[in-house]
Amino acid sequence: MQLEGKTFKMNAVLQIHVVEHSHQEVSFVKELDEALVRLCREMNVPFPLWLSKNTREFAAFHQTTFFDDQFSDKVPFDRFMIRLIG
Repeated sequence: MQLEGKTFKMNAVLQIHVVEHSHQEVSFVKELDEALVRLCREMNVPFPLWLSKNTREFAAFHQTTFFDDQFSDKVPFDRFMIRLIG
């Protein structure tokens, strides 16, 4: 699984990072969770609050967006988008 993360301020991309994570013995949801944790650590982004809208978006489009109010800490960006690319 390859997971891409992007942070945005207004409409400008601040950073882009891709992680590759393969753990075939676990479910897709667990593998996604592990990849997201790794992506957040490598991008120095706090772990976002995953809402039901994120589940719906990810299931339909293989991507979802987290807004600044979904983070417990103050973040220097407006939104954080993740996308499954492989």
